[in-house]
Amino acid sequence: MTLLHLAELATTDVEALLRQPHPVALLPVGSTEPHGPHLPLLTDALLSEHACLRAAAELRAQGLAAVVCPTLPYGVTRYASEFAGAISLSAETTRAVVRELCEAYRAAGFERVVVVNNHLEPEHVEALAAAVAAVQGAVFPNQLTKRWGRTLSEEFRRGDCHAGSYETSLVLAARPELVRDDVRATLAPVPISLSKAIREGKVTFKAMGSERGYFGSPSLGSAAEGNDLYDRLAMMIVTEVRESLGLRSLDGDAKP
Repeated sequence: MTLLHLAELATTDVEALLRQPHPVALLPVGSTEPHGPHLPLLTDALLSEHACLRAAAELRAQGLAAVVCPTLPYGVTRYASEFAGAISLSAETTRAVVRELCEAYRAAGFERVVVVNNHLEPEHVEALAAAVAAVQGAVFPNQLTKRWGRTLSEEFRRGDCHAGSYETSLVLAARPELVRDDVRATLAPVPISLSKAIREGKVTFKAMGSERGYFGSPSLGSAAEGNDLYDRLAMMIVTEVRESLGLRSLDGDAKP
C-alpha cells in the first residue's frame, strides 16, 4: 500500500493497515487565517499536512504503519481578526473537536494519534495541548518548545515569522503556485517579534505593528529553505512518535 492519505484508502486497506504493528494516525491541524498579501489563508493547514506527509513516508520506511488523516483547517484565530478571511473557533470548541477526533482515531484501532499543528497562536496551542493530554495514546509534537524550536530557522527563533521567510519558504516548497511572488518581492521586512508583543499583552497583528498581516521577511523565502524545514518538522514528528512507542531514537534526533 503506497497511499498516505487515510481518506483515499478503502475500508479493506484500513483493516490491513490496522493489523500491522504500531498503526499511527497523523492529524494535521491548522487555521483559516490571513497570511499577508502574498500567502493563502490555508497556509498553516498546508504546512501541517505537508509535514505529515513527509513524516508518514519516513515512518513507513522505518516499518511503522502511518497514515495522514483529513486536515482540520480551523482553530482559534483571533490575532488576524482585523484582516479579511479570518475564521475562528472558540478555544472550547477547538479543544472539544480535537479531543473527540483523537478519541475516535484511538477507538478505530490506531495505537497513536499525533496532532501536528502549524498555527502557533497561544490560545490555539493551549487548546490542542489540553485535548491531547486528555487522551491516552495521543501525541502533540510542539515546535514552540526549546527542544524543537532551536532546530528551525533563525527567523522562527526570533519570533517574527508569521508569513515571513519561514512560512513563505514552506509554502514555496509545497504549493509554489499559491505564493504571490510579484507581491512578496515588494514587501519590506517587518522585524517585530510576535512572542515579545504577545508577552506585552497585544492581541491583534495590527496592535503588534503589522499593517498588512505579516512579520519577518517574505522576500527572503525559498523552496530550498522550505524543503529543509519540512525535513526538520518531519524529524520532530518521527522522533516523538518513536519515543511515545518506546522505540529507540534514531541518530540525529534532537535531544531534550
